[in-house]
Amino acid sequence: MEQYAVDQLKAIAKVSRTTPQLSRAERLNRWAELLESDPARSLVTLRETEYLPRDQRIKMRITGSPISVAYADPVLRAAGLEGDTYGDALSFFDLNDRQLHGLVCSCHFGARVDAGVVARHLRAASISGMKGILARMRLMFTR
Repeated sequence: MEQYAVDQLKAIAKVSRTTPQLSRAERLNRWAELLESDPARSLVTLRETEYLPRDQRIKMRITGSPISVAYADPVLRAAGLEGDTYGDALSFFDLNDRQLHGLVCSCHFGARVDAGVVARHLRAASISGMKGILARMRLMFTR
């Protein structure tokens, strides 16, 4: 098999580097599926995100966090996830601070949390309206 550089291929064929377009629901679902693939995996939480100024909070990252699980996925990276910082997750998954804080902060789970627990909270956070409120209330009584 012959190999060509992309520039060489452009001369003889139409080369397209398209990135997959995923809806918000698809991005959130993919992240939840990744977490659910190993539900007992122990993940590291981010510490006290609510106390930091926004410019510091968006730069927060830690290896082994729920966000780094998402960033390790080639599908989400190809769809536009640029890094494993709090700010990257905030913008890519189209979450607000309250929602992301509830998924990754140590004040909710302690220093470590099982991936399956984060996945359940992620799925509840992604449901809108009354169903979402009820799903989040149900999580208050389960862990």
